[in-house]
Amino acid sequence: MSKKKILLDLERLRYPYSGIANVFRNLAKGSENKNQQFDITYFGDFSALDFKLSNIIEWKKWHKFYENFSQKFDIIHVSHQLSSYFQKNYKNSIKVVTVHDLNFLHENLSDKKRRKMLKKVNNNLKNTDYLVCISEYAKKDVEENKHLLTFNKLKEIVVIHNGVELPEDRIYDLGKFSFLNQKKYILNIGVLFDKKNQLSLVEMLPFIDDDLVLIASDEKNPYAENLRTRIKELKLENRVHFLRNISEEEKYALIQNCDAMCHPSIAEGFGIPPIEAMAFGKPVFLSTFTSLPEIGGDAAFYFENFEPQKMAEFFTEKMKFYEENEEDLSLKIKNWTKQYDYKVMSNNYLKFYEEILEKSIS
Repeated sequence: MSKKKILLDLERLRYPYSGIANVFRNLAKGSENKNQQFDITYFGDFSALDFKLSNIIEWKKWHKFYENFSQKFDIIHVSHQLSSYFQKNYKNSIKVVTVHDLNFLHENLSDKKRRKMLKKVNNNLKNTDYLVCISEYAKKDVEENKHLLTFNKLKEIVVIHNGVELPEDRIYDLGKFSFLNQKKYILNIGVLFDKKNQLSLVEMLPFIDDDLVLIASDEKNPYAENLRTRIKELKLENRVHFLRNISEEEKYALIQNCDAMCHPSIAEGFGIPPIEAMAFGKPVFLSTFTSLPEIGGDAAFYFENFEPQKMAEFFTEKMKFYEENEEDLSLKIKNWTKQYDYKVMSNNYLKFYEEILEKSIS
């Protein structure tokens, strides 16, 4: 009996320094290594991958206007809700879409921009048979906003958490960022954007001893400009370090050498950087918003509000607690992250493919 054919749309690999590309690399790697029952073909830009995939279709921009290969697959998995590809009404294929978040519904956007993004999402959802959400929060957000979403064929919504490649237990090299080797610093990884809320960390900085390292794959204005202005006003230019386009080795070294990861985001579909920090046993400070309490569980600390002095007091108190109990807490934090190993994610997707194929013939 021939294997069922699956097309996995990883088009967002075109943005290799983004968090979503990291998820897609992990999904591809895990699926390639663990899959035995399916014939999987990967669609995307694979030039930045450091491993080989057996079956690929190289992404071309014009594929969103014309392609003649998708109809031969039993499952078409569009792994991002804003993909512009594979939006047909498939009669002989099962379409799966992964929703990472619907944050645009809650962000401070113009009505025109919100409508544009909603239209793009609905172009994907309208012919979707199964929806995968990356967190219980994302699923809840979908269900609460179903009146805005177009589902013509939807059969089920499930949750499959994202997965990360947990770092090896070794010393990582800071490379060109070795000037941070002797510094005490807190770390934040994410686009400089109002929903990521890095400004709260800048405002907290005068009340603590640590520097702040911001790793940003991108930035949105006017937020980034306002952030830099506030840094100057507080005379923190020598204590805030902006880094971009870092390698995986350097990222892990920066996490390994930090005092803590601070991720006070107010809108997060999942939250990979906190998991990466927890894999090192680092204390992680999150907000209480959206998916973050789900991701951090009771292995993380949570800012109850963003008043700078209160944040600093909470940070100082919990860091003292962590340092006094480091051996036990570090192990607890590391163990929490095992559920987010990329191999768990890929196994969950492979099981899910099997289940929906069985349903299609029953």
